[in-house]
Amino acid sequence: MSFLQRAATFAAMTLGIASLVGASAPGFAFQGNHVINAGDTGIVPAVEQITDTAATLPAAQPAVIESDDEEGYESLSAAVADQEAPADMDRDLTCLAGAIYFESKGEPLSGQLAVAEVIINRAKSGRFDSSICGVVKQRGQFSFVRGGQIPAIANNRNYRTAVAVAQVAMGDDWQSPAPDALYFHARRVSPGWRMQKIASIGNHVFYR
Repeated sequence: MSFLQRAATFAAMTLGIASLVGASAPGFAFQGNHVINAGDTGIVPAVEQITDTAATLPAAQPAVIESDDEEGYESLSAAVADQEAPADMDRDLTCLAGAIYFESKGEPLSGQLAVAEVIINRAKSGRFDSSICGVVKQRGQFSFVRGGQIPAIANNRNYRTAVAVAQVAMGDDWQSPAPDALYFHARRVSPGWRMQKIASIGNHVFYR
């Protein structure tokens, strides 16, 4: 190939490359302006939107399942068994345990709890004394009370159970089977009360 031919070929190649650059460069610059100078047009490219959204989203958190029952007792007997014998019993716990013992020892735990709830409900009702001991010792309410006093009780198994049931009732650790009850009597009697019967548990009938 002569020198003139080589020069002509080189010139043609140069012109071809220049035309290619001229055709492609404006398109690249246009795209670049949209990415870098997005504020000029008010349009944010999809790529930039995805990046910004991902940066602002909070990290995924594991699902938390909350339980309504913090203690999680499976039964009333489990709640009673979980109670620790207090080193020093306060006045209300002593009165409530005494009432449970004398009124319902030997009854099912649900019946003992229902008796405890009657006393607690009375104290909250505004129709009886406002304290547990005041309710228990109120004249004409509980036959085991003598001269306004609760008889002494031996520290036997039934009494320890009564103390534990009283703790469950005062701590609201288990739903009473006779909610809102204010009265009860033994099945062997028929007082003819005109009240709403709520439940029959063991040897007792509960009303409100």
